Amino acid sequence: MMEVQRPELTEFRGVCMSHYFTDNFDNVEKFQARPDDILIATYPKAGTTWMSELLDQVYFGVSDPGRSSLPVYERVPFLEICVPSLITGTEAVEKMSTRPRLIKTHLPLQLVPPSFWEQNCRVIYVARNPKDNVVSYFHFDRMNFLQPEPGDWNSFLERFCQGKMVFGSWYDHVTGWWERRQTHPQLLYLFYEDLKEDLPRELDRLCAFLGVPLSEPDRQAVLGAVGFETMRIQSQKFFSISGLMDQRISPFMRKGMVGDWKNHFTVAQSEAFDEDYRRKMKDSTLSFRMEL
Repeated sequence: MMEVQRPELTEFRGVCMSHYFTDNFDNVEKFQARPDDILIATYPKAGTTWMSELLDQVYFGVSDPGRSSLPVYERVPFLEICVPSLITGTEAVEKMSTRPRLIKTHLPLQLVPPSFWEQNCRVIYVARNPKDNVVSYFHFDRMNFLQPEPGDWNSFLERFCQGKMVFGSWYDHVTGWWERRQTHPQLLYLFYEDLKEDLPRELDRLCAFLGVPLSEPDRQAVLGAVGFETMRIQSQKFFSISGLMDQRISPFMRKGMVGDWKNHFTVAQSEAFDEDYRRKMKDSTLSFRMEL
C-alpha cells in the first residue's frame, strides 16, 4: 500500500488547489492536444467516472469488450494528477494508443491547456446541482487521502460556499464552462440530473454531438455497461487497491442519486444555501434541478 500525506489547501493562480494537481502544471500547460482528443471536464464529484465510462464504452466497448477489465483511470487518464511514484496524468495520456484519446480534467476553464482550444477539440462538460455535489464531495474527501482533511459536515459546507475547495469555487467552475459554450461550439454541456432522469436520451444526444452512430444492440450494450451497480462493483475493485482511498470509510461510488442532500442539510442550512445560491447565480442563465 502506498503512503500519501493529505495535502494542505493552497492557492494557485487565484484558484484553491492542492499540490497533487499543480506539481506537474508546467507539463499540463504545455500539453499538446490532438484535434480528435475528447476532453471530459467536470467539477469533482459531478459524474466524471460515469461519463468517462460512458464515452469509453461508446468508442471502444463494443469492439473491445475486454477493455472494461482495466480501471477507468487507465482508459481515461486524469490530465493534471501528479502523485509520487505513480505515472503523471500527462505521461499517461502521451502513452495512449487509442484514438480518440479520452482525457479527464477537473480544471476550471482558465487553467485548461490552450491547445485544447487551438485544436478545436470536442469537450463534454457535466454539471451537477450544488447541494448533491457538496454532499458527494464531503464523503469523497473523507475517504480520499489525496484531498485535504475534510473536517465535519458543517465546516465543509461552509468552505464549499466560500469556494475553499480543491479546484476552487463550484460557482465559478460551472458558470465559466457554461459561458465558454458561446465561443466554442464543440462543447456539449450536460447535467447529471438529466443523465439520471433519462440516460438513453442523453446517450443519443452525446452520440449525435460526437458523430458516432450506434446500432440498437450496441446502444443497449453501452447502457448495460454503465449502470450504477455495475460501475459500483468495478470501482470497489479498482479504487481499493491503490492505497489512496479507503472505501471502508465511504465507497467511491456511494449513492449516485439526485436529492440525497436532503439527508444531510438541516432546514436552516438548506435555506441559507438557497439564498446564497440565488445571489451568486442571479446573473447566469444556468439553472439546476435540486431534485427530480
